Amino acid sequence: MKDVLIIGAGPAGLFAAENLSAKGFSVSIADRMPSPARKFLMAGRGGLNLTHGEDLQTFLKRYREAEPFLAPMIRAFPPEALRDWCHGLGEQTFVGSSGRVFPVSMKASPLLRAWLRRLEDNKVQLLSRHTWRGLAEDGSALLEDGAGEVEPFPARAVLLALGGASWPKLGSDAAWVPLLEAKDIEVHRFQPANCGFQVAWSAHLKDRFAGKPLKRIVLSHAGRRVSGEALLSAQGLEGGGIYALSAELRETINQNGKAELSIDLRPSLTMEELTKKLQKPRKKQSQATFLKKTLKLKPEELTLLREAGELPSDPDDLARRIKAVAICLTAPYAIGRAISSAGGIAVTELDDHLMLKKQPGLFAAGEMLDWEAPTGGYLLQACFATGHCAAAGIETYLSEGQ
Repeated sequence: MKDVLIIGAGPAGLFAAENLSAKGFSVSIADRMPSPARKFLMAGRGGLNLTHGEDLQTFLKRYREAEPFLAPMIRAFPPEALRDWCHGLGEQTFVGSSGRVFPVSMKASPLLRAWLRRLEDNKVQLLSRHTWRGLAEDGSALLEDGAGEVEPFPARAVLLALGGASWPKLGSDAAWVPLLEAKDIEVHRFQPANCGFQVAWSAHLKDRFAGKPLKRIVLSHAGRRVSGEALLSAQGLEGGGIYALSAELRETINQNGKAELSIDLRPSLTMEELTKKLQKPRKKQSQATFLKKTLKLKPEELTLLREAGELPSDPDDLARRIKAVAICLTAPYAIGRAISSAGGIAVTELDDHLMLKKQPGLFAAGEMLDWEAPTGGYLLQACFATGHCAAAGIETYLSEGQ
């Protein structure tokens, strides 16, 4: 019998395995994919944003409603600790101009290779192509191997780190939800987070401008303003500025069936400055040519202005349109395309050590739990912190003779 079985070889599961094996516990990790940490590697293609360099109080507020739940765990394993851990694996880090923290290599693969070597040195057993199929009568985890055989895997404690519901082709498909609901464990519905949103664009915009970026804009919804960029797509809008507002936009759509997004195409100009420019004589120029020359509006921006209706001729009304283009969003993109997901195991089902109250000896960590975070390093930080917390809880549980 192993001391610990960890199901899921993402950051939360691997980090818990490292912490427990370093304390002398025998650990096995089971994962249904052929190789570990596939979503972690995918994240690394964009530079592997590990965490963020802002002060901890501001950092914790990024988790919104989940702050009270996550704050103790992140304080126990803060961003500085994650950077130190990375350095200990031979990968130095740096803080970018936006405050985001990256490995110097800007890749996930060198870090993962060093991490897996450390786990191998700690004698952690990795079982690939093993899928969790629930719990046996005695509480043992049931694992299905690559040949389709299902057998119980005896272990003194089990940690579930199976991920949420985004990017299912990389391993996190939420197939575990009915297995826990069968044990009367509450799981909140998964929804897309850090995602794009559908817009009923005209055929002209879809045909001519899908794939065009909107740069140096300000996006607003429900009193919140975000500076950044967005990307026009045939489906709708996506990109960093959209992702930053995705939680609020999603909740508005859940309540009202749609959400209005306001885009300021020229945030560097005040209404007064913009109106003054628009009051200049147009002479024989068309309105489109006048706007291109006067405000350097690009064709895709002009088309976006027309999506909200015919362009006003009055300078004041036109200035208001440019400062607040109203876009109707009808639905989030499918969860399989989302960067992350919201929803998961209700936090009321867990004790302070992330053990399921109704299943002693069964713990959970990572994106399985009901929290969400914006991009910027907050997702990985919370995964590591919950893995750290679960490992400490399992150590206490086993040390008490369980």
